[in-house]
Amino acid sequence: IMDYKILAHKAVEAKENALPPYSNFHVGAALLTKDDKIYLGCNVENSTFGLTMCAERTAIFKAISEGERKFKAIAIASDSQDYITPCGACRQIIFDHCGEIDIICTNGK
Repeated sequence: IMDYKILAHKAVEAKENALPPYSNFHVGAALLTKDDKIYLGCNVENSTFGLTMCAERTAIFKAISEGERKFKAIAIASDSQDYITPCGACRQIIFDHCGEIDIICTNGK
């Protein structure tokens, strides 16, 4: 069984690939499947902010595009000293495609 601390560390690693040239707010996500595979995602910003892709959605869409359909948890990491939670769009995607999974929120510490 995957330790959620490992999942959180993977989210921290994923944030290193973030591309936020406008906000400079790096976010990483690590999505855990029922089979204990991990899919990573990071935020990618666009000058049209509405087209920006969040880390959580990147990880989920990546997993789905590889055929995954059953998930256990997602961890989210940023450099913020506060805990960050998924935005409204990500919450909807998590609910629609992952169901009631555990959400592990971290902070910069």
